[in-house]
Amino acid sequence: MLYQLHELQHHAFAPMRMFAEAVQTVYSHPWVPVSYTRLGRAMAAGAELVERTTRRYPKPPFNLPFTSVDGVQVAVTEEVVLDKPFCQLLHFRREIEGRADPKVLVVAPMSGHFATLLRGTVETLLHEHDVYITDWVDVRHVPLSEGNFSLDDYIDQVIELLTFLGPDTHVVAVCQPSVPVMAAVSLMAAEGNPCQPRSMTMMGGPIDTRANPTKVNEVATTKPFSWFEQAVIHTVPMNHEGRGRRVYPGFLQLQGFMSMNLERHVGEHVKLYQNMVRGDGDSAEQHREFYDEYLSVMDLSADFYLDTIRKVFQEHHLPRGIMVSRGRKIDPGAIRQTALLTVEGEKDDITGVGQTKAAHALCVNLPAEKQHYHLQPKVGHYGVFNGRRWREEVYPHVRAFIRTHAHA
Repeated sequence: MLYQLHELQHHAFAPMRMFAEAVQTVYSHPWVPVSYTRLGRAMAAGAELVERTTRRYPKPPFNLPFTSVDGVQVAVTEEVVLDKPFCQLLHFRREIEGRADPKVLVVAPMSGHFATLLRGTVETLLHEHDVYITDWVDVRHVPLSEGNFSLDDYIDQVIELLTFLGPDTHVVAVCQPSVPVMAAVSLMAAEGNPCQPRSMTMMGGPIDTRANPTKVNEVATTKPFSWFEQAVIHTVPMNHEGRGRRVYPGFLQLQGFMSMNLERHVGEHVKLYQNMVRGDGDSAEQHREFYDEYLSVMDLSADFYLDTIRKVFQEHHLPRGIMVSRGRKIDPGAIRQTALLTVEGEKDDITGVGQTKAAHALCVNLPAEKQHYHLQPKVGHYGVFNGRRWREEVYPHVRAFIRTHAHA
């Protein structure tokens, strides 16, 4: 019922949103003299705030039409090379010949935001790698006839993608997918799959959340599993393709994201208003770019979300050695070929220091020369894979590691 009420509210706000758009258009139009006055800018700014707080934010584009390779600008074409009900495998094909750069599969988190959250990660990797990414589908658009999507399905999907890409692939798991990626590689190793990746890089991933737990971890452990089933799982309304599907709705996830730093978010919107009134267009545009991404969220499959809460955050199946997928025991000790790099941020308040590093203790049969750990000083969770420190300080370690293990 909560999801249905949310939809009703969204539609009820439509007239106000349309009126705000009209006011904004009038008071910011270059042919209207009042638009050049402080009053005009204030009217336009207020109207934009109303419109932005009542709109539904669509999935943002990656918008990476070019990259630089050895100082030369190269065109980039996005192409879907494998189209599955819950995931599209997206390839950023560089229009360049004669390069034999390592093939990298970036596994994006299925944690509310779209894969475009890793735009900066992809942008940096593109300079020297052949990049693919998991572009997860908003499950509100997936018909019930396609079945459910659980943590087991996630693991199987990773195996399918790695097998599709073939040998010599390097996999990079950002945050949440670290667990299913390690599970997938463990199963591939145990089965002798020839498409086991050359290396796997895990960045800020919850391999063992018992180590240095954060507030995010505490939320998952202080509430009983039944609370998550009853409080956050709802049914997709009839006006979407996935009608009837049980999900953890994106709007509830967004409320959770916002509530953790509500004062900061309110302050940022006040700054947006002030910048627009002052005529500081650059600062206002930076705000829009950030929040267009941040406020764009997707629904999660209830099966996947609840599996993750129980097996990863509450019962710690992987580090305890009791993780099973479709009757197959997950044993990281089977990994002997795939090199392992873990990256953590010193100030990460989502995945505490030590939670990703725990992966090394599980890979008991992986030679020491195939393992590397990097702790990045002065960065939080997002700084591990995005921003200046990612580009200048973290990425060189990732690049060197991939190239070191590019051949068997």
